[in-house]
Amino acid sequence: MFRVLVGEYIDDHAIAGLTSQKDVKVDIKVGISREELLNTIHEYDALIVRSVIKVNRELLDKAKKLKIVGRAGNGTDNIDIPEATAHGVIVANTPDSNTVSACEIAIGLMLASARNIVAANNFIKSGKWEREIFVGNELFEKTLGIIGLGRIGSLMAKRMKAFGMNLIAYDPYISDEIFKRNGCKKVETLDELLEASDVITIHTPKTSETIDMINKDNVSKLKDGVRLVNAARGGLFNEEAVAEGLRSGKIASFGYDVHTVEPRSECVLYEFENAITTPHIGATTYEAQRNVGTQVVKQVLNGLRGEIVETAVNLPSIGREEYAIVKPYITLAERLGKIYFQISKDAISNVTINYYGEIAEQETALVDATTLKGLLEPVLKEEVNYINSRSLAEKRGIDITVNKKDEKYKNYSSALEIVVISDEGKKIQVVGTVGLNNDERIVSIKDHDVDIVIADNMIYLSNNDVPGVIGAVGAILGKENINIATMNVGRKENENAIMLLTVDSEVEKGSLKKLRALDQINWAYYLDLSV
Repeated sequence: MFRVLVGEYIDDHAIAGLTSQKDVKVDIKVGISREELLNTIHEYDALIVRSVIKVNRELLDKAKKLKIVGRAGNGTDNIDIPEATAHGVIVANTPDSNTVSACEIAIGLMLASARNIVAANNFIKSGKWEREIFVGNELFEKTLGIIGLGRIGSLMAKRMKAFGMNLIAYDPYISDEIFKRNGCKKVETLDELLEASDVITIHTPKTSETIDMINKDNVSKLKDGVRLVNAARGGLFNEEAVAEGLRSGKIASFGYDVHTVEPRSECVLYEFENAITTPHIGATTYEAQRNVGTQVVKQVLNGLRGEIVETAVNLPSIGREEYAIVKPYITLAERLGKIYFQISKDAISNVTINYYGEIAEQETALVDATTLKGLLEPVLKEEVNYINSRSLAEKRGIDITVNKKDEKYKNYSSALEIVVISDEGKKIQVVGTVGLNNDERIVSIKDHDVDIVIADNMIYLSNNDVPGVIGAVGAILGKENINIATMNVGRKENENAIMLLTVDSEVEKGSLKKLRALDQINWAYYLDLSV
């Protein structure tokens, strides 16, 4: 039974969903004092917070059972992420809970300013009627410059592509695959984007790098008549610089939902009819508020049950659509990683992870983490998880290399290869893929071609390539009451063959000993590939 402490408010529907779980006991203590929290946190497996409770070293040192902290919201300023990582605690926020809402308000501001909707609304309600003074611009075939191609920026790209806009984006921290997938031309510098865009929208966090991205020094580089939108964070576009651009006509309009100071009643931009603003309502939708609670509960339950936490901030981040694509490879990677230490006791020097074909086009950092988790778990057991797998590998002196290759792996359109080199220079290679029915398959092991669906219980053996081996293996396993589900043989010229079998039960050491005693068998291993 997992114990969960809800220390700050979340939606009632989310609470109901959490308390309905049979394996969870929930304590709701909204407004819990710091003293009580520190005195009782050792009892809990999970903690749900918003922005008040400080999750720092003081708390984490006492939280001996804590597996996950769920942050109901996007920001994590109140959580010491490095300290949580060092304690092996997952930290998950809810970044997708308001992405659609934030994207939609940015589009609304863009349309409203391009078509003078607010000014026209106010004009007609004053008892007047005139159309000619509200001539606007179409967005069709205009160039949209997106600063920040993360979750919301990517949603913006997909939606505005449907408007027929030409898309360019600036984000030095996003892989080329993301640009390609979202149909955006990548620009290498901010100036390049400023000079080429008819409309500019920004979707970045507020950092020292992103404050005043449009400022008095670069506003002159904007296209004449550019339209700006900011529904991300206040201060990303310098308000004084934007005001000067509106006065001169350099900037045709500015739509913004976020402000340098909030709340506020005065602003230099309020004097401009073509500066349309809202009081930071990007996430203020019924759907977003409910999503925050629902998402944080989902991530906390996933973390407690050992499943993938998609929104963990101390794990590689991944969006919903990407996750759906790579999810089958996450489990595959963990299973493939488990093979090494079950067939070798040699210390590892280097691990190379190669992605081939379609999977190479995705964001695969989470697959990397699960590969390493699978690799180390047979040795470290409960000490390793998705968060600390890379750091644990590096602490053990393991060099990690990741390669992405456009070409197929033989006839497979998408494949994952793991190559492990021991300190003595011995190499063990295994390749897997995901089939049409999402079945996980091993297609190569130790450079022998095979093709077999992975099962929780498998036997891997090497045999002399002579008649009668399959029958002898089957006879031994039959006597041991071990049922063979499938069998696949890999052969290479002038080498011993290998055999992979899936079986319906665990294989005891005594059964393996009998297999190894056969004259035709060189070695045999039981593989526990359950996840």
